[in-house]
Amino acid sequence: MIRTQKVRIYPNSHMTKILDDLCDYRRYCWNMGLETWNDMYDLHTIEPTNSCPNTYVVRNEMVRNKYDWQYKLSARTLQLAIDDLGKAWKNFFDKSQPDWGKPRFKSKKIPRQGFKTDRAKIISGKLRLDKPCDVKNWYDIRISKNSDLTGELKVVSVYRENGKYWASLPFEVDLKSKAKCGRSTAVDLNVGHINYTDGIVNTLPKKLGILYERIKIYQKGLARKRFLNGKIATKSNNYKAMRIKLQRDYGRVFNIQHDIIQKFTTKLVTTYDKVVIENLSVKDMKMTHVASKGLHRSMFGYFRQNLMYKCNWYDKELILADKTYPSTQRCSKCGYIKRGEDRITLGGNSSHGTRHNEYVCYKCGFVLDRDENAVLNLLALI
Repeated sequence: MIRTQKVRIYPNSHMTKILDDLCDYRRYCWNMGLETWNDMYDLHTIEPTNSCPNTYVVRNEMVRNKYDWQYKLSARTLQLAIDDLGKAWKNFFDKSQPDWGKPRFKSKKIPRQGFKTDRAKIISGKLRLDKPCDVKNWYDIRISKNSDLTGELKVVSVYRENGKYWASLPFEVDLKSKAKCGRSTAVDLNVGHINYTDGIVNTLPKKLGILYERIKIYQKGLARKRFLNGKIATKSNNYKAMRIKLQRDYGRVFNIQHDIIQKFTTKLVTTYDKVVIENLSVKDMKMTHVASKGLHRSMFGYFRQNLMYKCNWYDKELILADKTYPSTQRCSKCGYIKRGEDRITLGGNSSHGTRHNEYVCYKCGFVLDRDENAVLNLLALI
């Protein structure tokens, strides 16, 4: 298994310049490779006698046309950038991908910039990157904490975000499966909370609401400054100070939300052998901008992603209910499914006078909380 640990790194002034150059070089390689790939692909479309571009052909073309200044930077940056570009082009021909589309050029205005290398090492608790030829000054980079993972280090991703530098350290490790306990559970995802057989997990606690209100104030302030002063506003000290505060609060929100999801998914794979969740189509659920904001903050996709790889790690079974399975409309006692005017909507059911969080079976009279009823229906799939 591949386990990845994210750490913050603290390069000195010399290595900071090196990392910035590598981030720019990665973006340059991607854009030049994409331009080359587009030209080859258009030529192949016009004249089918020309071979269709692939990773090997584009990489050789890029290496053949390298400039002198490129030899002072890591060659693996170019190789891995073109490899990722090849994967992006492969996904372009698969419309089942969630973010299907043609690869796009990278912008230097994106706040997150990074590069990859497969020749990094951990030496004496520090990160050592591969040194290019004819480079004398090269230093190991201090990391925020010693990695508690041991094994073969794979492709390391180093990136810069908001003036800070981070590294993702993937290790190939041997994982032991968790002890079997013979228990099963079902998880019903909702905006703001998650229901399962043993209770409720609040995914939007009060402290997150406070941070979101503060973020709204900062965003309005920055928008007002840009509206009044245009591009000049972004150069003022007040604008920069407010932007730093906004980035700080976004970072806090990120840490709180990911901590909740990580702890809950770990609890699920530790306590249960089988877990049932809904195979939700989040894009189809975004009916309004208000609903989209709530779905984005509830992190349905991130929860599923974490649960899937942890179940694979610890040899636990994850069952995905079909998208058309009526877990909300079905009575968990008699099996009656509400249809037509009897269906429960976001506002409840006005015809029968029921609320959004109430489930009342019109056949057997069974009354239960809507989310608890959905959990029981999902649990019946085991």
